[in-house]
Amino acid sequence: MTEPTSDSELFGGPGDPRQGPMDSDEILIGLVRALYPGKPYCLVDAWTIFKVDVTEDELAKIQAAGQMPLIVFARNVRFDSERRFDVGDWVRSTLATSFEEGFLFETRNTVYVLCGDGHEKATSLKTALSFF
Repeated sequence: MTEPTSDSELFGGPGDPRQGPMDSDEILIGLVRALYPGKPYCLVDAWTIFKVDVTEDELAKIQAAGQMPLIVFARNVRFDSERRFDVGDWVRSTLATSFEEGFLFETRNTVYVLCGDGHEKATSLKTALSFF
């Protein structure tokens, strides 16, 4: 796989369209609180899930750590339960620990609720971690 060399190559171009819920923030907050009691959460828009292209050895290490080779990047934070991010900020997650229902993206510290339109695409781990 060829590594993207710029933001436009990383975020532009082909990607598989995905759809998160269109429900109100109140409904989504109630859902995430019920499913992940006490865990911080963040509602986001304009997101991309990066399927990280890893070797078999890297995958084994990621899985041994209880993680999956998935990272989410969102251009717009709608709400953050811990107020770590302001509304309108962007955010990049760490590796996922679970991904449920196609829109509940959990990491060790946060559940990201992927709202509205998004994309999924493949990239290298180095590239996925290079934007901040």
